[in-house]
Amino acid sequence: MTRLYLVRHGRAAAGWDTHPDPGLDSLGAHQAEQMADRLAPFGPLDLISSPLQRCRETAAVLGARWSVEARIEPLVAEIPSPEGIPMGERVAWLRAAMAGTWTALGPRYTAFRDGVAGCLLSLPHDTVIASHFVAINAAIGAAVGDDAVVIRSLDNCSITVIDVVDGALHLVEGGHEADTLIR
Repeated sequence: MTRLYLVRHGRAAAGWDTHPDPGLDSLGAHQAEQMADRLAPFGPLDLISSPLQRCRETAAVLGARWSVEARIEPLVAEIPSPEGIPMGERVAWLRAAMAGTWTALGPRYTAFRDGVAGCLLSLPHDTVIASHFVAINAAIGAAVGDDAVVIRSLDNCSITVIDVVDGALHLVEGGHEADTLIR
């Protein structure tokens, strides 16, 4: 059995519709410290991160405690927005997408979901993964057999625990939920 700790990044310094790759704001940095306080006693474990700045900064706090550097993994990155969509229209698209299913979004997005699940299934050791709201929901959906894009309204720096048992994902603990969906 492999235990996976999926951490949603801390609060970003800018919204998804205003900046392509923001880092953490001061609250997000504080959230990352609190997450590291919770997970540090379990390690050092393998540590991977989405390539996006907010995830790299979130993972770096825990990595500093363990004296390890996160391996960057594009398969746990943010859901891609449709090609050619203007930055200012990304949030409206995402809100509509999150209200539906992976199947309704089509092959590009079912491939994204399957890529997240496949990446997690391939991890041979207990691992902390700094990722994103939708990617973690994709993992939860794969674990519980639900095609909905959003299953849990995960808070920043929430920790979702998933076990890999006999080649399947199993949800152990859903991350703390919040009222905010996109940031």
